[in-house]
Amino acid sequence: MDWYPLYNSLRIALISTVIIFFAGIAAAYYVARLPRVLKGVLDVLFTLPLVLPPTVVGYLLLRVLGPKRAVGAWALVHFNLKLTMVWWSAIFATAVVIFPLMYRTARGAFESFDETLADAGRTLGRSNTWIFWRVRMPCCRQGILAGTVLAFARALGEYGATSMVAGYTPGRTATISTTVYQLWRTNDDVLAFKWVVVNLAISAVVLLAVNLLEKRERGVRKAWH
Repeated sequence: MDWYPLYNSLRIALISTVIIFFAGIAAAYYVARLPRVLKGVLDVLFTLPLVLPPTVVGYLLLRVLGPKRAVGAWALVHFNLKLTMVWWSAIFATAVVIFPLMYRTARGAFESFDETLADAGRTLGRSNTWIFWRVRMPCCRQGILAGTVLAFARALGEYGATSMVAGYTPGRTATISTTVYQLWRTNDDVLAFKWVVVNLAISAVVLLAVNLLEKRERGVRKAWH
C-alpha cells in the first residue's frame, strides 16, 4: 500500500489550513467593522465558494492559474513555476474551498465579542495589535478553533476542485480522495475501502482532539469562576 496519498493529503490540508487561518481571521475582522452595504457585498463574495460546486471552483481557478492564463503564464515566464497539475496547485484549490468555513465562524465570533473589553484596553494605553492578540482572540478562541477544525477536515476530503487543478498522478499529485475515486474506477474496492477507513480515522481523531480541548477549556473556566 503506497502511503503517498496520505502524506500529500496531510501536507496540503495543513498548509491550506494555516493560510486560511490568517486570511480568514483578517478578512472576518475587517469585514465586521465595515459599513453594512459593503459588508454585505464582501460577505457574499467571500462565502461564494461554500455554495458553488467544487468543480466550478476548480474551473474558475484553471481560468486564472492555467499556463496560458494571466497569473499562470506570469509565474511560468518569471519563475518557471507551474501553478496547475502539480501537488502545490491543490493548495490553491483547497484554500479557496475551505476559506468560507474559517471566515464565517471567525466573523460570527468577532461580532459577538464585547467591544467594551477592547475599549478598556485602549483606555489603559494598549495598542490595537495588543488588544487583538491578547483580548479579542482569547475571547473568540472557541469560534476560531471550530472554524480551523472544520476547515482542516474539509481540506482533507476535498476532491472536486483539487482533481481539476492538480489532477491525479500517482506519487506526485495523488490525494486520498482522488485515489479512492481512481481505485473505484478500476474496481479495486478493497484498497479503496482501506483509504476510506484511513480518512475516517484521521477525521475522528481530529474531532476527538477538539472535543477534549473544549472540555479542558470549560474546566479551566469553571475553576476560574
